[in-house]
Amino acid sequence: MIQTASTKDYMTTDVITVTPEMSIHAAIRVLVDKQISSMPVVDENGNLVGILTTRDCLNVAFSASYHKDSGGRVTDYMSENVETIDAGCDIVEVAGLFLKSHYRRFPVTANDRLVGLISRYDVLRALADLW
Repeated sequence: MIQTASTKDYMTTDVITVTPEMSIHAAIRVLVDKQISSMPVVDENGNLVGILTTRDCLNVAFSASYHKDSGGRVTDYMSENVETIDAGCDIVEVAGLFLKSHYRRFPVTANDRLVGLISRYDVLRALADLW
């Protein structure tokens, strides 16, 4: 019998998030200080409403430096259409999703609420454990 695992068995649950109302400059500082490349954006109820990436922030930093723009809020720059993985999704299925995508990590949800992140490395670790 082939062993299986689900996303919830390997996802990271200690996720750094920001809110849509947060200053974009403060959010950039979090990305830089924590040395991470993206953060889920959640509302006051913990619902995933977007994602903020270093690419989004690079656009902000460029505009602020070159055009002397003042910034704005996270909601002005985040991506709203976020692909997610369900916490109960089979890890092999997640591996297939990564192979078809350029993303390095996916937000993990349960009942439309953010519960973690799953990365390519997490999936590789899971598959190695199942061998």
